[in-house]
Amino acid sequence: MHRVITMDSFSLCWKNARPSLVLLLAALCLLFFQASSAQAQAGPAEVSQLRLERSDEGVFLSAQVHFELSAVVEDALLKGIPVYFVAEAQLLRDRWYWTDKKLASATRRIRLSYHPLTRRWRVSVMQGGSVGGTAGVALSQNFESLREAITSSSLSRLSRWKIADASDVDLDAKHNVDFSFKLDLSELPRPFQIGILGQSEWTVSASRNQRLAVEVLK
Repeated sequence: MHRVITMDSFSLCWKNARPSLVLLLAALCLLFFQASSAQAQAGPAEVSQLRLERSDEGVFLSAQVHFELSAVVEDALLKGIPVYFVAEAQLLRDRWYWTDKKLASATRRIRLSYHPLTRRWRVSVMQGGSVGGTAGVALSQNFESLREAITSSSLSRLSRWKIADASDVDLDAKHNVDFSFKLDLSELPRPFQIGILGQSEWTVSASRNQRLAVEVLK
């Protein structure tokens, strides 16, 4: 004999359910909602172009990142608070039995700032590979507007950036490169970090993975 489950019986079961089960279901619903909201509020950034070159000198990466800064970030810049971006690339070797092995990595840090006295925007590429470490300025450019600064070659466009030596490439294996670009909130003043915690307006993040060609360019 088949048992028919009606809405009344379902409601009765729900009312008689243990409080712990109800709390568990409510928590799962909340986590699902938060995950969906976080995905919907992903940073407005995209790696629109990515090119890898392999030569006798090493592995070179060229990329273009498209992104927009929110009004909140622009307001902080106008108040004299610089922001830092981090571009990172990892050369990985395929492994069928485990996660891919990291063979080499490179990091580039870019500082964007506004100078009220001159009313000019400055983009500075920092020396040193470690994120958050002490570094000097390798290249600095001034711009008349924020739009020009964002679309400059030193900030959103990377040209033939060396990310690995030729000796890092295993000739008998397949390789791929993980590239990421983000606004580094850890470089902001500590009190400021606490105030913007969880604010999607400060999220600028993009990543892309691409296979490294087998042939070597001469």
